[in-house]
Amino acid sequence: MKTECKAKPLDIEGMGRRRVVASFDGNHVSSDGGLLLLHELNQRTGFFAAFAACFLDYRDPHRIEHTVEHIVAQRVLGIVCGNEDLNDHETLRKDPLFAAVVGKTDIEGKKRRSSRDTGLALPSPSTLNRLELTPATADASSRYCKIVCDESAIDDFFVQRFLNAHRTPPESIVLDLDATDDPLHGQQEYGLFHGYYKHHCYLPLYIFCGDFLLCSRLRPSNIDASAGSIEELERIVAGIRERWPNVQITLRADSGFARDSIMSWAEKNGIDFVFGLSQNKRLLKMIEDEMEEVKAECEATGVAVRQFCELRYQTRNSWSNERRVVAKAEHIPDKANPRFVVTTLDKDAVDAKTLYEKVYCARGDMENRIKEQQLDLFADRTSAYTMRANQIRLYFASVAYVLLNELRLFGLRGTEMARAQAGTIRTKLIKIGAVVTTSVRRVVVKLSRYAPVQQLFCTILDNLRRRLPAPG
Repeated sequence: MKTECKAKPLDIEGMGRRRVVASFDGNHVSSDGGLLLLHELNQRTGFFAAFAACFLDYRDPHRIEHTVEHIVAQRVLGIVCGNEDLNDHETLRKDPLFAAVVGKTDIEGKKRRSSRDTGLALPSPSTLNRLELTPATADASSRYCKIVCDESAIDDFFVQRFLNAHRTPPESIVLDLDATDDPLHGQQEYGLFHGYYKHHCYLPLYIFCGDFLLCSRLRPSNIDASAGSIEELERIVAGIRERWPNVQITLRADSGFARDSIMSWAEKNGIDFVFGLSQNKRLLKMIEDEMEEVKAECEATGVAVRQFCELRYQTRNSWSNERRVVAKAEHIPDKANPRFVVTTLDKDAVDAKTLYEKVYCARGDMENRIKEQQLDLFADRTSAYTMRANQIRLYFASVAYVLLNELRLFGLRGTEMARAQAGTIRTKLIKIGAVVTTSVRRVVVKLSRYAPVQQLFCTILDNLRRRLPAPG
């Protein structure tokens, strides 16, 4: 049974002799005062205008109250604030600060066309839901759903935000690829069982360059982890090389991506790679002596012992040519722990130990980025029926990540929160109580005087103004 909190005061356990009474009737009090930082970022970078350009709007322009930019900004900012469900927007649409940051001028909803919408500045959950439900074939003749998501444009949006974040081209970059499980919520399209994860799930593909997200592709789970990687890499690499023709690109991934088709494509296109390689009897035989040595030393000392070996290796059938393989011969107190990596990097440029420990193992940080997506920004909230609708939901979570990453890059750099994850940014910087008052000429936002991050907030705002050009 749903508890009704708004109809009557809430009696809280007393504090000494004082009675404590609470109620949800604080008019024009927002819980998300930190959205002002994201507003500053958006105004200086045109973030939401660029994202809105990825949608085709077939609505009658004379009847539009909420632009596409307003709608997508509301959806993304809702996720940033921790409101993953569309139902949350039934209340959020009344928040004047939220409306102001979305871009509304009538932030109290006083000038709505319909009297039933008076006081509701922002779109309803049902309006937001049409973004997900609009089919790719919709046009001006469609009855309700007329805002079409252009997936290829959003894919390009990620690449362009990455490129625009760099003032000068880097000499080299590393593209990390990984797949993860996205558990299903019921009887959904292409909802299949995955043997490794042992549940029904999707198998999204992610590609990152450092902290920058370049690809989030939702896929069914009855495929190889690397499926579709070449197609994604072709468009990403083409976009990067169009702007940075001389940048050296290295691909990095676990053994699920050590496929001859991907490695041959990379070699053909002048791209390096460092991939994990699954062990087999032939590879283990090649490092048999080294494994015996580390085992003996481990048993004698009681601590883990490792050494690295250089190999030249080619499979009997699946590989088109011989390649460099680095082997880690390791024995830890309770078991042998051999590992293998295949690469195009020359041993004169990077030795075996450095290749494994410094280059390959650094890919583990990408897993933190995926955790941010799923745990902090609800990328696994793919509970719609169709694959297309769930892909659009994944896009919104991904765009929320890109927005917060740009805040990290331009606002948080040089502060104690320079490496803060999305959940920490939300808790410490976004969720700040604020009282909002409006007049004809001003929106006055009074942030809580007891917020612990007052000085940090001012520093971040100063960083944004110093590092980004003034709007207009």
